[in-house]
Amino acid sequence: VHDNFFDIGGHSLRATTLAGKVFKELNVNLPLRDVFRHSTIAAMAEAIARMERREHEAIPQAEEREYYPLSSAQKRLFIQHTLDGADQLYNMPELVQVEGEFDLDRLEAALRKLITRHESLRTGFEIVKGEVVQRIYPQVGFAIEHHQADKEDAAQIEQIVRSFIRPFDLGKPPLLRAGVIELEPNLHILLFDMHHMVSDGVSMAIVIDEFSSFYAGEELPPLRIQYKDYAVWQQSKAHRERIGRQEAYWLQTFEGELPTADLPIDYERSTARSYEGAHLEFNVEASLSARLRELAAERESTLFMVLLAAYTVLLSKYSGQEDLIVGTPVAGRTNADLESVIGMFVNTLAIRNRPSGDKTFLSYLEEVKETALGAFENQDYPFEELVERLNVKREPGRFPLFDAVFDLQNIEERDAELEGVSLKTYELDHLEEAKFDLTLFMYENNGALSGGFFYATKLFKEAMIRTLTEDYLRVLSQIAENPQLELSRIECHKPAAGAKSAVDTIEFAF
Repeated sequence: VHDNFFDIGGHSLRATTLAGKVFKELNVNLPLRDVFRHSTIAAMAEAIARMERREHEAIPQAEEREYYPLSSAQKRLFIQHTLDGADQLYNMPELVQVEGEFDLDRLEAALRKLITRHESLRTGFEIVKGEVVQRIYPQVGFAIEHHQADKEDAAQIEQIVRSFIRPFDLGKPPLLRAGVIELEPNLHILLFDMHHMVSDGVSMAIVIDEFSSFYAGEELPPLRIQYKDYAVWQQSKAHRERIGRQEAYWLQTFEGELPTADLPIDYERSTARSYEGAHLEFNVEASLSARLRELAAERESTLFMVLLAAYTVLLSKYSGQEDLIVGTPVAGRTNADLESVIGMFVNTLAIRNRPSGDKTFLSYLEEVKETALGAFENQDYPFEELVERLNVKREPGRFPLFDAVFDLQNIEERDAELEGVSLKTYELDHLEEAKFDLTLFMYENNGALSGGFFYATKLFKEAMIRTLTEDYLRVLSQIAENPQLELSRIECHKPAAGAKSAVDTIEFAF
């Protein structure tokens, strides 16, 4: 009970989940910042004992109707899906190599059970009286696509994969498809694709977990609520009151003139949005990764906060600005009732920081910590509503509000385990699509850190992204070595000669 939550692997997403479970089980609304202040079970128990009891609001089952409203996250995604060139942008493909005796009939039966269990996998989207709605079908047609290929013929395999990953018709569920490529009798590639309208990163982990159970012949208890219950609950008076209280926080955060980052780009920005993209990955040395974790622990913050602070310093160096907005995705499952529901819950937080040169990194990190905690505590407020309330001017080929994005990928993923076979992710180089202009993503990799930049190839050359990568690693090294360094003294390369200076827009990453 005296172990520190963050020392044993806690982070912001787990802290949010913990606070939601405390509320559900103990009827105490534990603020997220109190998980940081009282980060052992003993200290948390004392704090909870002093707190006022509040009845946990369970998400009720919606009355049965012909169709249901969209959630705020689905509305945002539906708009994005309808843009030119974006019809395949929100596919979520997974490829897995399966070695051993693989039962295709059991595979199909397991997926059918999954579709029966989760209404979101039987949901289609249509327009009724000018409004987009979701309709749940009692049954949907589903069959696995079967292919054969030579395991040595990479081009043939890639062609099959490319034809498999294709646009979904949002009006025709299920918005998931599965396929198998047989390479040899005991060697297959399992193909899986879902649309973001009915899934997100946490949902994919649920799918893998429950699919493994069904394949093993296990039964699962029925779900108390489904995704449509959440969508209806979002429109309830109690939820709207909660959102209203959170709105005040966001409007105060974005008072005054909104900043835009003036990053150097290699090509003129077109008014037509292009989704052609690429990514460049990098590794952070194990010793530096360890030091960054130590720095987070010493300041009672998280790795997310340290890496975000370093990223905003980098953006400040490149743009010359000391007032920056960075977008970051959040899982959006603050209510513990949603733990096992498949669906689209992701929201995006616009985090505003001021990395002025006269601050030391340590003092700036403290500011980033407080700002991030405030944003996470008010994370239910929908991004689209914020954009509307701020009356942000929308420009063709641009995303509103955000000038930078950061994504620390820390979803609790579990590898599928199927009896009699070994599974591993099948990597395939294929044409990449960039949802956004520039996205920095980071993730844990065997005890060290890895990451990369997703970037729009119509804006950036690879050389510019390599320079950005080198500079980010340089910033990390400098703050790890001397956290008391003033931000103005942190050194970076200058952007490549000839690069154009233009406002660069970076959106959130799911």
